[in-house]
Amino acid sequence: MALQDKYKELIDTANTSGVSDLQVAEQDGVLHINGTAPSGEVKDNLWNIYGKIDPNFLSGDVVMDIQVATAVEGAKLTVVTDSTNLNVRKGPGTDQPIVGKAAHGEVVSLVSKMNDQWWLIRTDDGVEGYAYAQYLQPS
Repeated sequence: MALQDKYKELIDTANTSGVSDLQVAEQDGVLHINGTAPSGEVKDNLWNIYGKIDPNFLSGDVVMDIQVATAVEGAKLTVVTDSTNLNVRKGPGTDQPIVGKAAHGEVVSLVSKMNDQWWLIRTDDGVEGYAYAQYLQPS
């Protein structure tokens, strides 16, 4: 089965949800999906569909790099790790690549809540990704 067929629901949803600059390309057995989502909810929905198709994100046959279009003005959150930096990840899960870090005590913006465990955040430096909600508190 071709990867674009396997992930047809994900690609179709990206198209119908208003993801702009959508690029879908297969290279070396990996499907790359890039674009800009109109909201955090759209990005969260795409990750939910990906999780349905590949539970636990173990197949490693997709690299999804979807950003949110505008800096959504939302709640300000403070990083409440014990003393270390908080990892900001490309997707919701510890198996996802780290795209940045938020320092202990740093204030970040909440873009959306994927679920009770993973929240989509944006740092003042513009790093956007998912962080473990347990280490975030309203400022």
